[in-house]
Amino acid sequence: MVAVAGTFQNGYIKLDKEFLSKEPVRVNVTFPDEVEPSSEKRLLFSDFSFEKSQKILENVPGSLSDDLIEERRNSL
Repeated sequence: MVAVAGTFQNGYIKLDKEFLSKEPVRVNVTFPDEVEPSSEKRLLFSDFSFEKSQKILENVPGSLSDDLIEERRNSL
């Protein structure tokens, strides 16, 4: 068994030293510090999809920008 320390932040682990392997390697992650996991969901780059947006908006007549501007004007 090999142990390599690292830092976990925002869903990613950065190892303190390089570890090379020719094959995928299963790992166990242990958090030695008493840290409460955050229940707050953060947005990731993968959460954004131009294709999904197009599909959602395919039945919207006109322009999304124009609709947003109109909605904000009406809320004033």
